[in-house]
Amino acid sequence: MGREKELLIGIDAGTSVIKAIAFTLSGSQVGCASIPNQYQSGRDGSATQSMEKTWADCVTAIKTLGQEIPDLHQRAVGIAVTGQGDGTWLVNKNNQPVGDAWIWLDARAANTVEQLKQQPADAERFHKTGTGLNTCQQGAQLAHINTHHPELLRGSDVALHCKDWLYLCLTGVRATDPSEASFTFGDFRTRSYSETVISALGLANHRRLLPDIIDGSEQTHALSTEAALQVNLPAGLPVSLGYVDMVLTGLGAGVYTGDTDTACSIIGSTGVHMRPNSAEQVVLNQDRTGYVMTLPIPGLVTQMQSNMASTLNLDWLLNLISQLCGEFGHTLRPETMIQQLDRWLADTAAGQLIYHPFISEAGERGPFINAQARASFIGLAAHHSFPDMVRAIVDGLAMATLDCYRTIGPMPREIRMSGGAARSAGFRAAIASALGAPVRVSSREETGAAGAAMMSAVAIGAYSSMEDCVAEWVTPLLQESTPPEAQLEKAYAGLFDRYITSREALVPTWSKLPKASPQ
Repeated sequence: MGREKELLIGIDAGTSVIKAIAFTLSGSQVGCASIPNQYQSGRDGSATQSMEKTWADCVTAIKTLGQEIPDLHQRAVGIAVTGQGDGTWLVNKNNQPVGDAWIWLDARAANTVEQLKQQPADAERFHKTGTGLNTCQQGAQLAHINTHHPELLRGSDVALHCKDWLYLCLTGVRATDPSEASFTFGDFRTRSYSETVISALGLANHRRLLPDIIDGSEQTHALSTEAALQVNLPAGLPVSLGYVDMVLTGLGAGVYTGDTDTACSIIGSTGVHMRPNSAEQVVLNQDRTGYVMTLPIPGLVTQMQSNMASTLNLDWLLNLISQLCGEFGHTLRPETMIQQLDRWLADTAAGQLIYHPFISEAGERGPFINAQARASFIGLAAHHSFPDMVRAIVDGLAMATLDCYRTIGPMPREIRMSGGAARSAGFRAAIASALGAPVRVSSREETGAAGAAMMSAVAIGAYSSMEDCVAEWVTPLLQESTPPEAQLEKAYAGLFDRYITSREALVPTWSKLPKASPQ
């Protein structure tokens, strides 16, 4: 088969949807199938997801892709899988789930996190991982489970993440990747587990739960006969275990195209802000916040700060109005309102209200960690309208983005932006003006699945290195930049000080807010 006839399948199992996407070896997308994902949340802070259903939905996505591309069975030459990061997906000795997975939105480990952070060993844990401890992470969740639900660990043989679970289902191999392993349990400099970190989390007695680490751009495993029958693909097809979705979304969106003076912001349900750096040049902040995640490029990592909620803040407001309209017999679809976002932004003045975008039940994790942090509007008056509130949320997200980047280092010369908000010209202008740097987006929409497929392309030898793959898959797709707007820059310069001052003043109030009671 020729280069354009052979296809790679990238699987991206996100929080809200599971996608299976086919790419040619040169990076052109030729087909896409998506299945809505589901998770359950409780007022006790729990957020869980059925592992069996996640695999079943993954199967459906791949089979649906095969229906869109009838000759996929003959044309497929590789598969790669990525997915939502963090969380705890426990599996027993028979490779069956031990209950539902605790996903990254689960906030039950908040008290455990605070206790671990007070221990002297946490400083060395942070030095090794480069990652601030928070409720999302498997290390914190396992420590919490070990104390409060030890029976779950007694029945478990391995602790996986979402993509690791799907990789097990596809290949029968238990493994995780260097990015997920090192920011949770290891050392980003060596891309391996650290016994110091594992002990600092109080998990030395459960070291057996951690799977082998493999790099999916260098090593693959064969699609098992059982999985092949389920997904209608040939057994033996090489399967790559991708890095965590945040890393691969950044890779596909252009976080690294040959130099380390660019950055990438993924403005989706959450906000992820990252810039590449060599592992030797990483400078960690004194507050022990952020992430350091390895890239599938030797010697390179991404320094990150990640907001718990980004466009989830807009979703909350739009859904609230939609529900209110429904009470009076009117139908108002949130997606219809989203289409009006740029008009609302154009018709309102920036910086009139302060909004803190901490709508997540799990609080905030970047650039500060506080599970009690909550969203707020400040400055509301009778003349303010619904569009003013939308404007304030976008302003607040721009301030949160700036807050994150200033803890990573000097402002980058250019931002590559991905996620649902990247489609909004007004949103792009807000980010560019807040950071004082132009914003570029890729014409490729499915950057996470593309990043996974790029790993497969390198693993099967279609490219000799990831840099060569980036040069063909990523760089040519970067569109013209959106520059900062002078008036908006000026408004944001004044707003940022008010944003930070009010945020810091609210900390004592957050701790006094009533706690959600269990259902």
